[in-house]
This record gives sequence, structure tokens and C-alpha cells, in this order.
Amino acid sequence: MRVLVTGGAGYIGSAVVQQLVAGGDEVVVFDDLSQGHRAAVHPQATLVVAGLDDRAAIDRAMAEHRPEGILHFASHTLVGESMEHPFRHLGNNVRNGLNLLESAVEHGVRRFILSSTANLFGLPDRDPIDEDTSISPGSPYGESKFILERMLHWMDDRFGMRYAALRYFNACGALSPELGEDHDPETHLIPIILQVALGQRERVTIFGEDYETPDGTCIRDYIHVEDLADAHIRALRALDQGSRTYNLGIGHGFSVRQVIEAARDVTGHPIPAVAGPRRPGDPARLIAASDRIQRELGWEPKWTDLHAIIESAWAWHRTHPRGYDDRASAPAS
Repeated sequence: MRVLVTGGAGYIGSAVVQQLVAGGDEVVVFDDLSQGHRAAVHPQATLVVAGLDDRAAIDRAMAEHRPEGILHFASHTLVGESMEHPFRHLGNNVRNGLNLLESAVEHGVRRFILSSTANLFGLPDRDPIDEDTSISPGSPYGESKFILERMLHWMDDRFGMRYAALRYFNACGALSPELGEDHDPETHLIPIILQVALGQRERVTIFGEDYETPDGTCIRDYIHVEDLADAHIRALRALDQGSRTYNLGIGHGFSVRQVIEAARDVTGHPIPAVAGPRRPGDPARLIAASDRIQRELGWEPKWTDLHAIIESAWAWHRTHPRGYDDRASAPAS
């Protein structure tokens, strides 16, 4: 299949591109490199450096490469930032998504995968969180993804564009020691902890130690980027049988303290941790139920062991302590 991947130079997008190329697909990466990295793009993929705010650039890519399917990862994704700057997410994510969808319809693309978010559920009314959980987005970022999901509903209804929306919480791990997570600023727990082990931070802050969990810290569902890539590609292959929505998770979670302890084991580093105040809106526990995609597509997460997840991330961070732009010649001590 000829596939266009927006945000294909980013963390999750680049992992999906890697798997698509390995499966024999022709891949075009559409990325402005504002958050992605040229070095993360598979050498057999075509890279178009442009933003989704440039409708003419999208049309040119569609006309030249004639994709049969689109996987859409390009997005502003920082939940906290979206609370402070809502238009950056509600505005850009929705406008850019609309540009992409309009162009896709005009160029006859009838398969679309949206990288959505479990932030659609805000403070969920059930645990674990399945696809029937009430939607009440927890941030303008989550709202922007919900708007895109509703747009896709109408693209299917009016134009026969089959879509899948995939919702998940904490992407983690590394596909290989050469393809991993490099954000600026970094906001994800596992890379922040590993930056402490690398000597790039003095300590990690635990935001709240008085939650109703076994050790008092928040519990989250961590899903490995390889399993995410597999789910996106399975969903793409299944669109001929109709549109679908899936929640993705490993079915259980790990607390902040458990993640820190596992990282201490993996790295051999003490990784100092200090207590901080709760963050507004942080639920005690967020776990996704993925029964539907397991039943319908045979998807099953392979990375369910916390130590193995962190080991994969540590292999990347040790060889790339400053990310793609400053690759180390030898592992850091």
C-alpha cells in the first residue's frame, strides 16, 4: 500500500514507518520537523518537509504520491500546555486536521488512521476504560482529538472514508537502540527518570503521594511503542471491513514508585526522587481495556513487563544521551 504518515519523524510515527517499510509498504513521511527528527525517518521512506497548515503543500504531496491510506500523528500533544494555551491545540490541531481531511477527500483517499488519545475520558466513570466509557475530554488537547474523531465520522458518512481512531495513554520504550524517544521539553515519566540516571537531571519529582493506591502514587497504563505500531498497522489493514474505534493498553498499570524502582534496577543508578504536590486533574488510576481490538484484530501487547520496557528505553538513551542531534559514540556510564 502507498501510505502517507503525518508526523512520521516523531516518536510514535517513526516507529510505525519502520514497521510499514519492513512490511513492504511505500511510505511518504509528511513532517515539518518542528517536533520530529530527520534522523528518525527510515531511509527507504520519502520525506516531505512541510506543515499541515500549508494546504498547498498537502495537495502537492497527495497529487505526487497518490497515497491509498493516511496515518495521522502530527499534533500538538502536551496536555498541560493545552490548558495554558488552548488555541494552540484546539486551533492548530483542528484546523490542520481539517486541511488534511479535505485534501484526502479531494484526492480520493479512503483509508485514515487517527492517533487519538485516552485523554478523551478525563476523569473516567469506569475502570478499566473501554470504548463505551463516557467521553468528557480532560483538556483542550483531548477535545481537539475528539473533534477530529467526529470529523472522521462524517467523512465516513458522506464520502465513504473508512477510519480507525486509536486511543491510548502512556506510550513508552524504544523500538531499537537507534530509534527512540526524543522530546524537547521532555514530559514523559520514563525518559525523565532516565535523564536522572544519565546525570542530566538531579532528581525526579513525584506529583502526589497520597492517592488511593497501594503505594500512594498514581497508576498508569504504559504501552510500548512497538505494540502501538502493530495496532496502527493492523487497524489500517482492517479498514476494508469498516470503520472502528479502539482503546489500547496492556490491561494493567504501574505506579510512579514502581517505575522509579524498576529504573533503578535496570540502570544501577540511585535515581533520587522527591515528593511534590498533586497536579490538578490527575486521577489516581488510568487503565485502558483493549478487549475489542484483541477480539476483532488479534492484537495483543507483547511488552507487558516493566523492566523489559525500561531496558528498551535505556538502550536508546544510553546511546543517544542528547537525542538524535548529538549521538554518542559509546554508551554513557
